[in-house]
Amino acid sequence: MNWDLKDQVVLVTGAGRGLGKAVAELLAQSGARVAVCDIDGVTAAETARGIGAAAKYYAFDVSDRAAFMAAAADFARAHGRIDAVINNAMLLKYEPVENVSPETLDTMLGVGIKGAIWGAQALLAHMDASRGGDIVNMASPVAEKGFPNTSIYSLVKGATVTLTKTLSAELGPRKVRVNAVAPGSVPTPGAMGLNSEEEYARRARTIPLRRLGSADDNAQAVAFLLSPAASFINGEILHVDGGIAAAG
Repeated sequence: MNWDLKDQVVLVTGAGRGLGKAVAELLAQSGARVAVCDIDGVTAAETARGIGAAAKYYAFDVSDRAAFMAAAADFARAHGRIDAVINNAMLLKYEPVENVSPETLDTMLGVGIKGAIWGAQALLAHMDASRGGDIVNMASPVAEKGFPNTSIYSLVKGATVTLTKTLSAELGPRKVRVNAVAPGSVPTPGAMGLNSEEEYARRARTIPLRRLGSADDNAQAVAFLLSPAASFINGEILHVDGGIAAAG
């Protein structure tokens, strides 16, 4: 399904592959012009080439505010404004808490939390105040449930949920809607390096809908939140997880 996103100007982080790539592709198919942003310039360029003229790619680390703002400024110059930012970039790493290194902690907090704040600032700096804008953060059911070996990832996603709700209240008066999508288990390239096929089969059996999610499931949710159909939705965490969070 394609949504009515004609002429929207959207910046997507972590868009070189996986969920971010699916989001960027669907938004472009729905009429948006898309900035494909990723720390990996090769995958960002490949995704942008696949999308075509509606996309431009940028290679930078989202935890680097100066680099983020420079890319946003260039994208805004090309299109006159930015209408939405999708804060999708995240380092996926699961390990026992006693094994967490300072470097891993700093990187995960930087990408997941700093990156989301810089994304909000990028939108505010370049949106058309009369039109307002949208922020969609990528949350997770781990923000609500306890999963072993996910202490830092869960910490970041819990902060993402809190940030989403806080910014929805703070920025709503400025015509900015802030929502989040919380994907369940999706066998993306990044996630496949963390879990075996047997683990994914086990997870599928525990999900009420008895299947894993897909990248497109989550891309559709993001596109919906940017569409006119969601114009009065603000501060929501949209679970796209087959019911796993609700089932407890």
